[in-house]
Amino acid sequence: MSNQKNPSNNIKNVCVFAGSSFGNRDIYQQSAQLLAKEIVINDYNIVFGGGSNGLMGVLADSAIEHDGYIIGIITEQLNDIEVGHPGLSEMVIVDTMHERKKLMAEKSDAIICLPGGVGTWEEFFESLTWNQLGLQSKPIILLNIENYYSTLKDFVGHAVAEGFLPKSTSNELLFVSSVEEAIEEIKYFVPKDKSDWFKRLKE
Repeated sequence: MSNQKNPSNNIKNVCVFAGSSFGNRDIYQQSAQLLAKEIVINDYNIVFGGGSNGLMGVLADSAIEHDGYIIGIITEQLNDIEVGHPGLSEMVIVDTMHERKKLMAEKSDAIICLPGGVGTWEEFFESLTWNQLGLQSKPIILLNIENYYSTLKDFVGHAVAEGFLPKSTSNELLFVSSVEEAIEEIKYFVPKDKSDWFKRLKE
């Protein structure tokens, strides 16, 4: 994280990826509640998957409770299963997962990941790929609650050591242990020059 605050990084909308399950520990739900509150009181909007189940629903409920602006984007298929959250500021229903992820990317300036399953992993890894290819430059923050993502952090290091992942790319996956750290990463984020993305692949 940069030591110099960067209020001009133009971050307005924070995309939160989160599980549609609650997980087995109360702290996961508590963290989702706190994250929504901190995003709102720091004057950011929330973009998320639109569901009312699991941590997504907890996040949305907390954002609404704190009068935050929250945008849900969900597919028609998932809307039928997960039930789109009824109290959002905006709800967008799309046909495919590709459309969903594309729209979430277009509407967000930063990404925070709560614990989640394969859908959450796929979403933040795709975002990391887009950073690597210079299609965007956004903070991608993994909220490592109860060391949920610690083994992933180890694997990322292993991929670098084995020559399959540039160190510069691994550095863009930001592991933090608290909601407060996640907000600080957003506040101090300095976007990279996207035009020299291919040079960073050698770093």
